[in-house]
Amino acid sequence: MKVCLVASAGGHLTQLLKLSESWKGYETFWVATSKLVEKKLEEYGRVYIVEECNRQNPLKLIKVFLQCLKTILVEKPQVIISTGAAAGCIECFLSKLFGAKIIWIDSITNVEKLSLSGQMVRYIADLFLVQWPELTKKYKNVQFAGAIV
Repeated sequence: MKVCLVASAGGHLTQLLKLSESWKGYETFWVATSKLVEKKLEEYGRVYIVEECNRQNPLKLIKVFLQCLKTILVEKPQVIISTGAAAGCIECFLSKLFGAKIIWIDSITNVEKLSLSGQMVRYIADLFLVQWPELTKKYKNVQFAGAIV
């Protein structure tokens, strides 16, 4: 099974790296948003760097969409694990179209509500995890399995 690990640089990436035991033994590759982390991630598999983007810059969103599509067409992942943000959301939606299973872990910083990316991915995720138990009462189709950090 091939697993795609997607996270924006910073806290999203830190949280995903704390779960490294969960994908041990699988073929993995990364989609990240900073060349600064490329060397560190290479110990876990191939690394693709896409640009950071958000809804305020639609042209960058299109560029990241195309970059993510390329990784999916080249790698053909069966599972996506992401902690966000925008690039993770895009990778999840595109991969779902190609039959991948989606695991989304919303950031621990989202105490009272889901992230914007998480709100969108929740509808297509096969497993959606939150890091605050209160969020399971507020949203359907989310599970609490503990905090990462």
